[in-house]
Amino acid sequence: MSNNTINKKEIEKFNKIAEEWWDPDGKFKPLHKFNPIRIEYIKNNVMDNFNLSSDIKPFRGISVLDIGCGGGLLSEPMARLGANVVGIDASKKNIDVAKHHLNKSNLEIEYYNSSPENFNSKRNFDVILNMEIVEHVDDVQKFINESSKFLNKNGIMFIATLNQTLKSYVFAILGAEYILRWLPIGTHDWNKFIKPKNLEKICESSMLKLKKVNGVKFNPILNKWKISNDKSVNYISVFKKI
Repeated sequence: MSNNTINKKEIEKFNKIAEEWWDPDGKFKPLHKFNPIRIEYIKNNVMDNFNLSSDIKPFRGISVLDIGCGGGLLSEPMARLGANVVGIDASKKNIDVAKHHLNKSNLEIEYYNSSPENFNSKRNFDVILNMEIVEHVDDVQKFINESSKFLNKNGIMFIATLNQTLKSYVFAILGAEYILRWLPIGTHDWNKFIKPKNLEKICESSMLKLKKVNGVKFNPILNKWKISNDKSVNYISVFKKI
């Protein structure tokens, strides 16, 4: 196991396009389209896990750590739901963008330029988000292990990533990067994609028990993402700290 999870090439890749985080038609356009279903999925599962009642701000009293928060595309909606949010990212440029956008948002979020293994926090959190990040780190085992240290007992961790299948290579790399040009070429490395069963084994060693796993699929007719039984390309898992 390495001492660091940061992949410098991956950080540099995101540094180059960091200014575009909040442009819905920019380099992060796919994430903007992805965001509504991610928010809905997180909201439903958090409310279910903590038996929260429907409210304008149902996450009031819930603490969230958004790891690999980028420019804050998920951190801000979590804060709007009432959560106490901390976002960390290994890219200083991403954090600068997140802080800059926060000034316009009238929200309270703490942002830190850090990876989980370097994050100096005495706090633990009810919810940890590891969304579209594990396929960009150098040591997934260490990354999950370091992340889980900040999770309260009975807290939940969301992990969204890409399955390592032929279909994911065709759709996520050839399709999304080379044909449709949804993403800059080189955004993903298929060798870093991870099968759900392998992710489950890694998480088990960090005292995280799989609660559920769902596929996430793009509907080109409706031009939006939906939760699906098809986990062959994108999928999202919910793990509970035991």
